[in-house]
Amino acid sequence: MRLSSLLALFRPALPLILGLSLGCSLSLLMVSWTQGDTDDSCRSELGNGRLFLGRGDAQRGSRDGAGDEDYQPRIVPYHKDPNKPHKKVLRTRYIHTELGIRDRLLVGVLTSRATLNTLAVAVNRTVAHHFHRTFFFTGLRSPKVPHGMTVIAHGDDRPVWLMYETVRHLHQHYGSDYDWFFLAQDDTYMQADRLSELVGHLSAGQDLYMGRAEEFIGGEEKARYCHGGYGYLLSRSLLARLQPHLDTCRNDILSVRPDEWLGRCIIDYLGLSCVEVHQEMTYHYFELGKNADPEREDSTQFKNAFTVHPVSEPNLMYRLHKRFSQIELEWTYQQIQQLQMQISNLSDLTPEGKAGVTWPIGINPPFKPKTRFEVINWEYFTEEHIYSCVDSSPKCEIRGVDRADVNAVLEIAVERLNERYQPQLRFRKRRLLNGYRRFDPTRGMEYMLDLALEAYTQKGHSQVIIKRVNLLRPLSAVEIIPMPYVTEATRVQVILPVTAQDQDFVSNFLDMYVMNTLDTHDNVLLTFLFIYDPFDAQRVSQTDVFAGIKAMIGEVEKRYGDVKIPWISVKTEVPSQVKLMDIISKKHPVDTLFFLSSVWTEVNADFLNRCRMNAISNWQVFFPIHFQEYSPAVVYRDQQPSASSSFASESLRDGHFDRHVFDEACFYNADYMTARTKMAADILDNEELLESMDVYDIFVRYSGLHVFRAVEPALIQKYVRRGCNPRFSEDIYHRCVLSNLEGLGSRSHLAMALFEQEQANST
Repeated sequence: MRLSSLLALFRPALPLILGLSLGCSLSLLMVSWTQGDTDDSCRSELGNGRLFLGRGDAQRGSRDGAGDEDYQPRIVPYHKDPNKPHKKVLRTRYIHTELGIRDRLLVGVLTSRATLNTLAVAVNRTVAHHFHRTFFFTGLRSPKVPHGMTVIAHGDDRPVWLMYETVRHLHQHYGSDYDWFFLAQDDTYMQADRLSELVGHLSAGQDLYMGRAEEFIGGEEKARYCHGGYGYLLSRSLLARLQPHLDTCRNDILSVRPDEWLGRCIIDYLGLSCVEVHQEMTYHYFELGKNADPEREDSTQFKNAFTVHPVSEPNLMYRLHKRFSQIELEWTYQQIQQLQMQISNLSDLTPEGKAGVTWPIGINPPFKPKTRFEVINWEYFTEEHIYSCVDSSPKCEIRGVDRADVNAVLEIAVERLNERYQPQLRFRKRRLLNGYRRFDPTRGMEYMLDLALEAYTQKGHSQVIIKRVNLLRPLSAVEIIPMPYVTEATRVQVILPVTAQDQDFVSNFLDMYVMNTLDTHDNVLLTFLFIYDPFDAQRVSQTDVFAGIKAMIGEVEKRYGDVKIPWISVKTEVPSQVKLMDIISKKHPVDTLFFLSSVWTEVNADFLNRCRMNAISNWQVFFPIHFQEYSPAVVYRDQQPSASSSFASESLRDGHFDRHVFDEACFYNADYMTARTKMAADILDNEELLESMDVYDIFVRYSGLHVFRAVEPALIQKYVRRGCNPRFSEDIYHRCVLSNLEGLGSRSHLAMALFEQEQANST
């Protein structure tokens, strides 16, 4: 088995693997080094009745199905008609559309107005997120639709009518997008992973009607229909063949039960009966008795079930989900143990032998650096402090997620030690003597703990011992998160607020803007926002403080005849970022992509492209962390920077990423307007709220979008001491002060400056 497949087995749990310095290993996955054969006798009883009995069975099933017609390739010849004019071929946006690749499974849940907010919500919370798409079909819509559910109302509560409309809707809207359709009632518990495994090993090109087969009333004929309480599987081809007959079935077939009506329609017009076994795959189900307790159900039929019915209340649905999660977790532990035994036994055949097996078995070996620059540093910590801080301080208090991480590791380490040595010994933690941790990108987070433990014997004797334990929190399976489609051709609207104090920096901004956007014909527009204080606004007719900037704008427009750079004038005492954006937002279309800039920003093509890619309408906003150069007076003092080094490498070496500044932002106007609308109610109660928040706070509190905050090496700013306005909120003012202080220089630069000053004073 490939190592990537082995790693995927760790996904159901958040594992920590622990080993002792005494030469033995202990795993929080309840797996240890084991010698022994791996015949079928080692398999658990659970594995004997599962969907896949073993690798051989799966391979045999694949070989048996290899002769089916839908697996045979077909050559479609291309004949060009000389009498018809040549047409340009239009390619699809996605390759799976052009190749006809469809998603595997769509799930439909039949519910009602009475149970939409109870049982249907329980289905949505337990299994809906495991399927690609889940729809809830009802006759009449409830006054309040539950959040996060796709509910489709057909307008009629009659059960047969609901079934008819549901099948017709699935074929009409999704018949060409999915291979399989699974229908169930809202009082059915579904084991999502097993259903996905089932359809993954069935041929999608065949007509299939699969579920729990039931006799019709009277029971005279051999044909069977699928019971709706246990769910049933419909293939795409069956749905396509059934579509022309739905209206006839609705008018001619009389039935009270919707599942019986659908079964009769399929039998009469397609000649197919419900089956429980197809291509050696069995549809497992379980009928839950009255007052049954899921925790006590231990039969093979229950453990292997794809669906359980009937579920009378939401609480029972959650208890079933908990029980099946435990069953899946136990099976995963058993599979990991078997794989580790196989790896250990096969290691004798490798050139390194047993010595080549790394701990823990099945996990990537530790990263081996080739040079000293690749060495991964260990972080030292105790229960109260950590000795590698973000701000480069030698010691800081451990808090937040770091404290939770350390506490969890200590607790699990003692717990696993007790599991290994009880009943002979029982351990209790006295204190952590030394702790080390490091993140290895090839395997996960590693821990090394020196613990002072109090060991108790069965006779009650105790002794304090010191033990070193090693732990590993391995990386689980990497998931690819789907993101909406974006393009680098989107126009960017740059917004530049300017105050009277910022005028000296506008010239450099304009020069960089002209060189990086206008000369390269980039799809970018620029708008100036001139901020007048009340005193300057009264004198604007006599003396305009921004006259020089407006003259520079005129020169740029004269040089580039087709370029217009508009400006907007605003009078305010407190230039709140939110108030300024309110003015800008009303003057632009809703689909405008804004880049909120500052006069110290140097706009370039690399950043603008990342702005387009990272700001996604109705999905994500982007707040880059720019690179701020240190003060030249502190870094270089009386020396000049080396002219031989490049500008980029020199600036990235003598500066830092300023995480205290949130001035730059990329977002769509529609997203900002939506967030401001949600904020309107809070403004009525507190009118000063606009001055206490910035655009970043607006999106975090009111948008519900992904707020992407990341370092941006292409966004470089020269050193400048910002003016901090005390009329802003305490948080904004404090961030501004910290930005000025940390922007002076690194700790080594400041220490050298203080040392030279003391040396000068002493002489």
